[in-house]
Amino acid sequence: MLAQSPTGTSLGLDLGTSALKGMVVDCQGRVCYHHRIPWRDPAAPEQWQTALWELLAQIPPAIRRTIEHIGIAGTSGTVLLTDAAGQPVAPVLMYNDPRGGYFLPELQPYVPPNHLVLSATSSLVKLFWYHRQGINLRDKYLLHQADWVGFLLHGQLGVSDEHNSLKLGYDPGGRNYPDWFQELPFSVHYPQVFRPGIAVSPIHPQIAQRFHLPPTCQIHAGTTDSIAAWIASGAHALGDGVTSLGSTLVLKLLSHRRIDDPKTGVYSHRLGDFWLVGGASNTGGAVLRHFFSEAELAHLSAQIDPAIPRDCDYYPLLQPGERFPISDPDLLPRLTPRPDNPVHFLQGLLTAMARIEAQGYQLLADLGAPALQRVLTSGGGSGNRAWQSIRQQILAVPVLLAARQEAAWGAARLAQSGG
Repeated sequence: MLAQSPTGTSLGLDLGTSALKGMVVDCQGRVCYHHRIPWRDPAAPEQWQTALWELLAQIPPAIRRTIEHIGIAGTSGTVLLTDAAGQPVAPVLMYNDPRGGYFLPELQPYVPPNHLVLSATSSLVKLFWYHRQGINLRDKYLLHQADWVGFLLHGQLGVSDEHNSLKLGYDPGGRNYPDWFQELPFSVHYPQVFRPGIAVSPIHPQIAQRFHLPPTCQIHAGTTDSIAAWIASGAHALGDGVTSLGSTLVLKLLSHRRIDDPKTGVYSHRLGDFWLVGGASNTGGAVLRHFFSEAELAHLSAQIDPAIPRDCDYYPLLQPGERFPISDPDLLPRLTPRPDNPVHFLQGLLTAMARIEAQGYQLLADLGAPALQRVLTSGGGSGNRAWQSIRQQILAVPVLLAARQEAAWGAARLAQSGG
């Protein structure tokens, strides 16, 4: 979709779980253009590349010529291995892929107790999985999703950011890889880590020429999709929480202090002089879509009466395993008893998810984060009024829609800020 094109714009790319989304914004944050290209397979890097070129080609030439910055947001913990030419050489392991968890007992002796990376879905345990498949890692590059898409644009292999690298084991406090990395039983090219949003390199001349982009256009260090959504939300004060109601349920709270508690799935991202403290639950929209179509969700939600509570003591998961606010790879879903009335079943699911959200924010406060003052909501579930009302009752703070819903907008503005 097209609006008036100003000069000096920024393109934000959001590599979401369902699509590549692109948004061009001007220096006041006004949207000049946006487009969405669905994935057939979100774990196929060749599709990431094809969608990227298609999206760039679709931007009207008059707007393309004004793009001075490109920022990228990828799903946190989605990784791939490449050779020295940047070509993928092993399967992509998505953010929620738990297969590396089998090797956690082998990784534990190398890692400090209760470290963030001791999770079945961390980037480092996925790297350990690659190692245990017999892949020679010595001449390979470990990249996150946003890193590889950045490479396609600037040609600099092995560049990442503090947000994506957190689950690899990078320390955002010391801004370095910890000493214990030297003891790991493999050698690989770890990415050089930059502050999110900082300019990394001008766009590759061939890409600039191909798509008629300014040769001075800067490609910036990326971020994760949830942090880009946080930036877009309008949150700015200590105690502001942002809940992303997407395929999963992601909570982030602005805090004056860093809090990491792997026992409960809590971790912190550095954001300027502050910290975004939070976690990600495996419950969320993917569970709802398993039971209901989009049309059914809209139709049944309209019949919910939030004034009549329906707490069915559910813990809605599609498969065993939870990350936050309970970190338990064996936690079983609770989805029974199932009422005959589908409206009541849906309300029970929404209520359970709201209780998980409230439990998450309470846990952050118990660990020393600021008390929750308000919640801004983004993601596909934010438009569900019944869910919004249920959450308002259970969270007992103002629950508002985010100022903007699009992580692509946040990625664009982060790039404009230069980090």
